[in-house]
Amino acid sequence: MPLAQLLRLVALVFAAVTCVVLGDTAGKLLTSGGVDPFFVAWSRFALAALVLLPFSGLTRRELPGLLNWRVLVRGLFIACGITSILTALKTEPIANVFGAFFIGPVVSYVMAIVFLRERPSATRGVLLALGFAGVMLVVKPGFGATPGMGFALLAGTFYGAYLVMTRTVAGSYRPRFLLISQLLIGSVALTPFAATADLPALDIRLALLLSLSALGSALGNFLLVLANRRAEASLIAPLVYSQLISATVLGVVVFGDWPDWVALAGLLVIAASGLASLIVGRPPRGPEQGRA
Repeated sequence: MPLAQLLRLVALVFAAVTCVVLGDTAGKLLTSGGVDPFFVAWSRFALAALVLLPFSGLTRRELPGLLNWRVLVRGLFIACGITSILTALKTEPIANVFGAFFIGPVVSYVMAIVFLRERPSATRGVLLALGFAGVMLVVKPGFGATPGMGFALLAGTFYGAYLVMTRTVAGSYRPRFLLISQLLIGSVALTPFAATADLPALDIRLALLLSLSALGSALGNFLLVLANRRAEASLIAPLVYSQLISATVLGVVVFGDWPDWVALAGLLVIAASGLASLIVGRPPRGPEQGRA
């Protein structure tokens, strides 16, 4: 992949994961304030579907695609992942949750090899492990057997599976179709759970947070669909670690969680592993490529 395309891929993935972090930050503000995680998850899917449906270009001929098993499983994976991480954020610090959540790129990497028959280099695998070690330096999670951390790990597992399922269908469907499909499937799947939750009193703050939660997540996942159309899932996986940079910045701005020197070292390790993964993923320049 030429350097210019790699840089565009980096920018695209970073924009995508930053939007997702914005949505999850709004979700934590909601759930930690007493709003039921199932209601927040359902509203995220339902509001985004309502806003984006007119712009999705969905046609009658595409409706059977909503029942394709791969599309359905993909939608259920992201619905379960978002519900799990919102449940974790209700009781756990955001840094710890994101630390456990980053089992996702590892799951994506392994599943891409097993199910998609992708063959990333051993060097890329080492770099992915290095990025994961950097995450551990940042969050210093000390994984305990608390229910919240269990939900965070579960969220990461679902998200890794979602990334791989996105790769399997990205070449068969339009990005806007894939986005609206996961929103509609998630809305339907979560409706029974949201209907039994205690509904909060609606005010301006609640409406704004619900909107940010919904639209941030929707836009982020749409951009990830675009990224998966351009590169292998095993190449996207290390780049998803850049989500922790956005999470750290928002943790400082919104929650006042300043990283210490160990965490800063971890961020540098993550950035180095992501950059090195991109360089490793580039094909060697041939004689013709090296000419002006």
